Amino acid sequence: MKKSKEKKKSRADHTQIAYQGIRQMLFTNEILPGQKISYHQLADRLQMSTTPVIQALKLIELSGIVRREPNRGFFTEPISLKEIQEIYDTRELLEISLLPAIMHNLEEDGIKKLQASLVIKTESNAETELYNRLKADRRFHLTLASLSNHKTQVQILRYLFDLLYLKYSASLLFVASERFVGAQHQNIFKAIVSHNLETAQEAFKSHFSSVKAQALKSLGEMIAQGHTGLTG
Repeated sequence: MKKSKEKKKSRADHTQIAYQGIRQMLFTNEILPGQKISYHQLADRLQMSTTPVIQALKLIELSGIVRREPNRGFFTEPISLKEIQEIYDTRELLEISLLPAIMHNLEEDGIKKLQASLVIKTESNAETELYNRLKADRRFHLTLASLSNHKTQVQILRYLFDLLYLKYSASLLFVASERFVGAQHQNIFKAIVSHNLETAQEAFKSHFSSVKAQALKSLGEMIAQGHTGLTG
């Protein structure tokens, strides 16, 4: 019985390692949208058997980032201007709706966590630093949303970030190099700490308007140039 439990745990651990590895490849555009996925190649890269890789792909399929076709295998979903616009529109509605609860629950510990989430890890490698900026953007928004104590909405936001960053990170990189993280987040932070709901709402709207417009422009240019295999 003990050996059976250990075997199941080991299997689950390998699936989790494969899951995290594949997510990282999606985030850094090593796996591109609109393409067939070779789980044999993924298994070689992750230095494991194909079984945990297939199980991990099934988990990622639940997020709508990959799909499985009978007798054909797994494919990444293609990019879509409509989808990225819907993601930002939904995020804006959701995150702004949480502001009253965030301000109501805000205490010194929450302020410290939020302030810490504004810090961006600097790297000598320019591309690595851009990806760090995307991670910092996700961290700030999820930290802020978690202060509302609305677990369902936070879970939905995590799902939206998965769609956005595992599928569209390539078109967001140049945004990260400008104002994707930074001054706009500082404006939101200051408004929330001062408990100014109206200012916080306006800061959020301005932030989403800016990043959505830049992301759509970047993705549109990539599609127009025929780079349909790139994330957008």
